[in-house]
Amino acid sequence: MTADGSGTIRSRIKNLLRSPSIKLRRRSATARQKHDLSDKVTLEKVLGITAPGNRALACDPRTGLLAYPAGCVVVLLNPRKNKQHHIFNSSRKAITTLAFSPDGKYVVTGESGHMPAVRVWEVSERLQVAELQEHKYGVACVAFSPNGKYIVSVGYQHDMMVNVWNWKKNVVVAANKVSSKVTAVSFSDDSSYFVTAGNRHVKFWYLDHGKTSKVNATVPLLGRSGLLGELRNNFFSDVACGRGRQASSTFCITSSGLLCEFNDRRLLDKWVELRVSDTTSQATCLSVTDELIFCGCSDGTVRAFSPVNLHFLCTLPRPHCLGADVASMVDASQLFSCRPEARYPDTVAVTYDPANRWLSCVYNDHSVYVWDVRDLRDPRRAGKLYSALYHSSCVWSLEVSAVHLPPGSFLSCSSDNTIRLWNIDGHNVVNRNILSHDLQKVIYVDDNITSLLDTESANTEKAGSSGSEGQQADQSRAGIRTLRVSPDGQHLASGDRMGVLRIHELDSMEEIMNVQAHDSEILCLEFSKPDTGLQLLATASRDRLIHVLDAGRDYSLVQTLDEHSSSITAVRFAANEGKVRMISCGADKSVYFRTAQQTEEGLVFTRTHHVVRKTTLYDMDVEPTRKYAAVGCQDRSIRIFNISNGKQKKLYKGSQGEDGTLIKVQIDPSGLYIAASCSDKNISIFDFYSGECVATMFGHSEIVTGVRFSSDCRHLITVSGDSCIFVWRLSPELTIRMRQRLADLQPPSSAQNSQNAPQQKVVTLSEAPRVVTMSSDSDKEEEEEEEDLVEETGLLPFLSRHESQNATCRLIYATGID
Repeated sequence: MTADGSGTIRSRIKNLLRSPSIKLRRRSATARQKHDLSDKVTLEKVLGITAPGNRALACDPRTGLLAYPAGCVVVLLNPRKNKQHHIFNSSRKAITTLAFSPDGKYVVTGESGHMPAVRVWEVSERLQVAELQEHKYGVACVAFSPNGKYIVSVGYQHDMMVNVWNWKKNVVVAANKVSSKVTAVSFSDDSSYFVTAGNRHVKFWYLDHGKTSKVNATVPLLGRSGLLGELRNNFFSDVACGRGRQASSTFCITSSGLLCEFNDRRLLDKWVELRVSDTTSQATCLSVTDELIFCGCSDGTVRAFSPVNLHFLCTLPRPHCLGADVASMVDASQLFSCRPEARYPDTVAVTYDPANRWLSCVYNDHSVYVWDVRDLRDPRRAGKLYSALYHSSCVWSLEVSAVHLPPGSFLSCSSDNTIRLWNIDGHNVVNRNILSHDLQKVIYVDDNITSLLDTESANTEKAGSSGSEGQQADQSRAGIRTLRVSPDGQHLASGDRMGVLRIHELDSMEEIMNVQAHDSEILCLEFSKPDTGLQLLATASRDRLIHVLDAGRDYSLVQTLDEHSSSITAVRFAANEGKVRMISCGADKSVYFRTAQQTEEGLVFTRTHHVVRKTTLYDMDVEPTRKYAAVGCQDRSIRIFNISNGKQKKLYKGSQGEDGTLIKVQIDPSGLYIAASCSDKNISIFDFYSGECVATMFGHSEIVTGVRFSSDCRHLITVSGDSCIFVWRLSPELTIRMRQRLADLQPPSSAQNSQNAPQQKVVTLSEAPRVVTMSSDSDKEEEEEEEDLVEETGLLPFLSRHESQNATCRLIYATGID
């Protein structure tokens, strides 16, 4: 070998030895930075549940801890103490199924999406201890074997795989294909076999423990179909192997309402009908112990049977009826006084805790109940230990108001046609109700109670459908799209997806106005602040119109503006330099700056500046000094505009990721920080002046449609298309800085009188804690070129119109938001 050759080999070896340490050093620094950013915010509470059925509800047999998914988070709920802990799925994929290990030390989860993993988590530390990756298209159900050695995972119908894992060694010990849609799996008491159930499918799979423990390679899994006889065309919603004396039996439930028992020869031995004359017959879920069988059915019904002979024991109490007035439910007797004409949500999941004798139920209006069923001989003695009510579909917007509401209160609106008042500070609740610790009041905007139901979880046939299908279905339904509280706290304005504007009295929640304001969905509402000296409400819609209404004169029309050529995504008022301004942005890539003028005809907003960017603009907020407006853009940038002259002052990155679009931006009450949500489902908090990222969060499984800081600067609240509301606690460091800045902005005389007027002392960007650099020369040249082009030819807005419409269509179909 030549000297050159040896030199090359020597250098290659040196590089090979040197590079890993460099890579590790870099990676550890990046990981440390990411860890520091995620430590600044902790998830305090989840108001929501995304369990599609029994496969996504589990109970720790030792402690009674309840586990269920909420987006990409596993909620571990202690029902007695109403305490939550959370496990975050770091892959950011929606959790579809979960199960506890027999000793309660571990939770196994399955997820949806491309190349999904089966993950094992340690419950006490809430850390991942195993990642098992063999499925391709989503995991439908998972289960631990009773001896704790194996995990079985079944993929979605297109995945077609059943895998048995020795999870501690991270190997598949047995596998086979399954062509049917599977929605449930259960292990036998002795871990020798497990049973899968689904569409026209009940199959027994046998484990040869001798082979699986000795052979290193994956062995074929031996499967034998259950002998269904005349029931072969049924959809089997759930399955559970017998326990104790009935260990040789297997129990199944059909969507048509039959409870079936298979004997030790896989033969359908006997069955009973669950139907009673006064209810419908659909059955959805099953929970079996050595003494009891619980069957969850439609219309909130849960029935108990004996596993020995399938004899009927009793019917358990039902939850609240659909459309119930939550605030008026203050006495336990009201829950058990049933009205004959009332409709109830369907039961979609049940799990029994034999140690505490608690039965946990999830219903298809996304409510959770834990019933104490110590004495089943008299079901009237069954008590409610815990309950919670959540939104059943996409939450579009939220509003935090410091006026006329107790501390810790906020409002949310959803596709389920409700507006809900929540309180996360349990000490300041004025009226306690028996249905929820957090939910204080529900406004039902129409009488259609079917909109309160999650049709995906209610229909057993669709139990394995993907989240994208559910989101598309959600797009077709009406619902409340946006809401805003007036500065004096008197009125609540809401706009729906049909263009209807509603005004409610906030104290009584009575509707005082209902008008068809737009031809298409209302995307934005905004009240003018007290410092403008005006009482205005602006409504903006996908129909490209802005209506300005006089809130002081029964919301009479002041002016209609039609300058935008595409959907209007945000409108804001600001008192700036002694003038009243209105700023709007939209999918036509334009920002319009207008100034109010008093004419003979009345108040008129006239355009003073028009700025066009090369990207669609999705949201906007104005900082407390009313000098600058921040706009969230399709290119993941946050652009800061000077409200007086319309000039772009600064641009910085609004997302840590390299994919997606900025959907929402929100500045905190002090103006120090700005929170941004991206369509990649991540949320970030930035220093408003420097653009430095100070915190990151994830956990939602759909796009984040709303972000708000609490008025006390302690929390950040996020809402999402996954129907969940996440309440994040900010670190003391961030809270202290914001409160200090709020104190600096307010003159001492007005500090007690007005929480909403920090703008009285104007702070320019140059006086702020951090220095802002202007845009680069290339940015300024680009701005000037665009402005010249607009003034000389008017060509750019015409091009923008068509480009933005295409971009809007793409985003609507991709994310379901405008």
